Amino acid sequence: MVAEWRCIGWRAKDKGGTRVIARIERWIPDGVLGQLIRFGIVGGLATVIYAAVYYPLSVYALPEGYKFLSVPPAFVVAATFGWFAHGRWSFQGHGTRTEGAEQPIKFLLVQGFGMVLNGLFTLGLVDLAGYPEWAPLIPAVLVTPFATFALNRSWVFG
Repeated sequence: MVAEWRCIGWRAKDKGGTRVIARIERWIPDGVLGQLIRFGIVGGLATVIYAAVYYPLSVYALPEGYKFLSVPPAFVVAATFGWFAHGRWSFQGHGTRTEGAEQPIKFLLVQGFGMVLNGLFTLGLVDLAGYPEWAPLIPAVLVTPFATFALNRSWVFG
């Protein structure tokens, strides 16, 4: 028996685990669970990309008191990846896709909000409180993704 795991577009022989996911998916008829799972996967990859740009800039390129300047380039690289991956996969089958500039601008505004959050985490934790450069990655992973998921789902891709 082949079961479809529609929430992330994956097919596999049913070994029991996919039945559990299918049941959970039925509890959320508008597909939020699948979107959240896909968003988490893409977000995890975007976070790795963000950290790969942020950390070397922060540690090796910027002087003390200016570590927050490593956030914008890291966010631009991660957001570019996110635009394509979220639009084509995370929110597939949800809402509409427009041809004009409105949707990409909304996405950039949401990403800008996330960048400001991460910049504030970095400024507060590293530049003001003296924590190590990796410390802002914790709220960047635990806070920012949920805020940007909600905004992307309802406003950008809704």
